[in-house]
Amino acid sequence: MKILVVEDDPPLRRSLMATLESEGHAAVCAATGEAGLTLALAPGADFDAVVLDIGLPDIDGFEILGRLRREGFSTPIVMLTARDAVRDRIAGLDMGADDYVLKPFDPFELVARVRAVARRTGGYAARTVHVGALACDWEAGAAWIGERRLDLRPREWAALKALATRPGRVVERDRLAAEVFPDEESPSPNALDVHVGRLRRKLAPDGPRLNTLRGVGYRLDP
Repeated sequence: MKILVVEDDPPLRRSLMATLESEGHAAVCAATGEAGLTLALAPGADFDAVVLDIGLPDIDGFEILGRLRREGFSTPIVMLTARDAVRDRIAGLDMGADDYVLKPFDPFELVARVRAVARRTGGYAARTVHVGALACDWEAGAAWIGERRLDLRPREWAALKALATRPGRVVERDRLAAEVFPDEESPSPNALDVHVGRLRRKLAPDGPRLNTLRGVGYRLDP
């Protein structure tokens, strides 16, 4: 994905950029609201998602959100905020925000949420991915190995998405758990292993190999 990050805090901006790039995405950063607006509305910008801080030094994030939506900017927008007031979140959602992340947060959880909103709006996660004999059609919500269609439960499907979009790369346990259990802060220690084990059995014997690196994470190998 190509993601626009509008965040004025330099350490946080650098951290988000590093995390996005480590996940294989392209990050374009802006330190002010005015710069963010210019980048978002530039001809041919073609962003898959926007991460927008509310507390910017020059233009309030709510104003930026409103201006983008009035201009017909339909790209998913995830708001970053230190405000925990429900009325602020409701206001942002009513103005066209797709999701909220409260500070402080785990950068990998934010990336998972960005992928989720892109998936709902038909962005990056709606493309077809091939890993060896495995074919995943995110838009259709289906996966096949050859002519065999996989019967996957929601958690198994979430795990497959996280792994198949990073073939041959190790996905750390914490990262995978954040994508498989996005609404749970602390799933039980063995819950992830259960869903990964089920997915591994469904990929066998003719699909890509799902390897466990003990104490580290998992890797889907073609």
